[in-house]
Amino acid sequence: MHFDWTYFWAQLITPSGAFLDGLALTVIMSVTAQMLGFVFGLILAFGRLSPNKFFNGAAATYIWVVRGTPLLVQIVFIYSGLAAAGILNFHDITFGGITIPGNLQAGILALAVNESAYMAEIYRAGITAVDRGQFEAAKALGMPPGMMMRHVVLPQAFRIILLPIGNQFNIMLKNTTLVSVIGVSEMLLVTETINSATFRTFELYSVLAIYFLLLTSVWNLFMGWAERRFALGRPAAKAMSMTLEAAE
Repeated sequence: MHFDWTYFWAQLITPSGAFLDGLALTVIMSVTAQMLGFVFGLILAFGRLSPNKFFNGAAATYIWVVRGTPLLVQIVFIYSGLAAAGILNFHDITFGGITIPGNLQAGILALAVNESAYMAEIYRAGITAVDRGQFEAAKALGMPPGMMMRHVVLPQAFRIILLPIGNQFNIMLKNTTLVSVIGVSEMLLVTETINSATFRTFELYSVLAIYFLLLTSVWNLFMGWAERRFALGRPAAKAMSMTLEAAE
């Protein structure tokens, strides 16, 4: 086997426009799906913490189903299964002059649905880790539940869950490769397309791996800064992260 170093360095330093588009799409998908996962996860966490048996049970069932099935299956189910059942068809939509393909919509939704189940448990663990005295103090001041959550509980919980959130986004970046199965032209699918024309498999997939390594490394540097910025929550965050990883 001959490794073409010239081709490798050319693809690494001056990648094609299609690969750069795939790189941009990977980042956009990751950020969008993660933000949706944040929102859905917080709603689910409140459901899990609710004394109402219906909301608690519905949230627990959702989390059980999503965390108990493979993400790849969820992607195909949302894109193809729902359409086959006549429940939801994804069509291209144009917003502000930008066309968003149906398969991209399905991919982002599937990633967000999957992420929300994990974020719900992270939120729940962070909220329950806040000292109960903080809840009592807020109640003593006459704060309604919504205000107490916004101004007292969630800011403290955020410091605790910062590290697990960072780990989840790292996972999200890598999970975007799975949406290639429904034809989304992220970095993996673009690499496969180029490989089918050049047959430079080792060189191309080495470049792909390096770009993902760069993305996750940049994010790790940012998280290192964020940990130092919110240093007070680090010990609890690390302990909670280890607990969540053990549970998975």
